[in-house]
Amino acid sequence: MGLPFVLAVAVGILLQSDPAGAAGHTSTYTDFDSKTCRELPQSKGAGDEGSWICRGHGRTKVRLDVADQRMAVSFVGGDKGEGARFETFPAFNDVYSGRIEWRLKGGTAFATILRWNVMTAKDIEEATGPTKPSGRVLVVTRLGPGGSCHVGYVDALANPDANEFARQLADEKAQGFECGVDRPEVRGRRTPGLAFPGG
Repeated sequence: MGLPFVLAVAVGILLQSDPAGAAGHTSTYTDFDSKTCRELPQSKGAGDEGSWICRGHGRTKVRLDVADQRMAVSFVGGDKGEGARFETFPAFNDVYSGRIEWRLKGGTAFATILRWNVMTAKDIEEATGPTKPSGRVLVVTRLGPGGSCHVGYVDALANPDANEFARQLADEKAQGFECGVDRPEVRGRRTPGLAFPGG
């Protein structure tokens, strides 16, 4: 049993243990902060409402929208971000800044993963004033023709392998997901009192 045989077996085991890598899926990352993004004119002076366009990946830009202490993040083309969907959580939440993981196949981004801050039932019950959300949820969003929309969610605190769960969800579901037709999936364990869109 020579060295070439041992190396071939080792490579085979590595490929079997990394199906996402075998499928040609990779990741790249970008950061955003609403303080340095371009605020859309119609949102200025609108109280707790606002919209921003931030740098994304390639020609895809990141649009942030906030209304009633809830946010939406869309991935759009153009400088105004037309066609953005307002998808959010039932409870108050925020994602004014963060790091986006872009899932790529053949160099083309087909999904994103972004960590949101979301209020739990305990946060709401104990709040006596402005309260920071204690829940953390990874939101998986599809990209491409048909627009961007949520594919699914992973509770980042309840699941030790939350990032891997989110990548699996993106790789398995995003490319065939139909916005407005398919229902997003919640994968893994859930923190009690943390509500997800759709129940």
